[in-house]
Amino acid sequence: MTTHGVPRAAVLAYHAAFAPPAIRAMTAIRHPLRPLLAVPLAVVLFAFASASANAEAPPVSASSAAAPAAPAHPQAEFKSSQGDFVVELFPDKAPKTVANFLQYVKDGFYDGTVFHRVIPGYLIQGGLYTRELRPKRTLPPIPNEADNGLSNLRGTVAAARGPDPDSATAQFFVNVVDNPRLDYVGNQSGMTWGYAVFGKVVKGMDVVDKIDNLPTGPQGPFIGDVPRPLVVIESTRLIGEAASPVEEPVSPVTGQAPASAPASKKKPGAQH
Repeated sequence: MTTHGVPRAAVLAYHAAFAPPAIRAMTAIRHPLRPLLAVPLAVVLFAFASASANAEAPPVSASSAAAPAAPAHPQAEFKSSQGDFVVELFPDKAPKTVANFLQYVKDGFYDGTVFHRVIPGYLIQGGLYTRELRPKRTLPPIPNEADNGLSNLRGTVAAARGPDPDSATAQFFVNVVDNPRLDYVGNQSGMTWGYAVFGKVVKGMDVVDKIDNLPTGPQGPFIGDVPRPLVVIESTRLIGEAASPVEEPVSPVTGQAPASAPASKKKPGAQH
């Protein structure tokens, strides 16, 4: 076969030898160029997506990564001649009263004192008198914190005081029933100031009830309400600061439905 009288094989050989290099490579480059362009485009898109994700994600701080658990309330264990009970304290609600109470515990002040006043169906009171029913020397009185929002419900522990609202020292009492009439009403007088709740019995309320059911009568300087036999606080110790709580912390404001207290009962006071 010929082209213009020249054999076709010769024409092809001529073009193969003398055609410009760009024309020779055109056919070979036309199709491989597409995958070569696709590779850098995919790299650019991946880098853009990664940068966008990093820009949108907020940084995680060390504080938000692991929030510390709230510390447990301190607790005090009482060992008495009638059994043991544990009181959880509320320093966030009654800081001065709790600090005062803890100082007495750390000083061993309560060891050897008695529950000198028991009124069945109302409260048990102690923390000042010895076995001979003689008062111990106390620290100065503290301000009344009865306006802390806590109510004198069953099992709560409050600071006993005299007619002066700011006369509480070492004495405390445990409410055997709900006694809302002992709560803060106003600062007009000692009658309206109420009694500062600063803790709650979280273990051994059955021991409190046992003490509350003891017979009472006159003894020493008191004309009545002294339990028989006399209930001695043998020792107290602080737990909950360096050790685990005995039970889960309870809310200081929860309790049972209000129960009426005997109308003839006197309010707790530092002078009995």
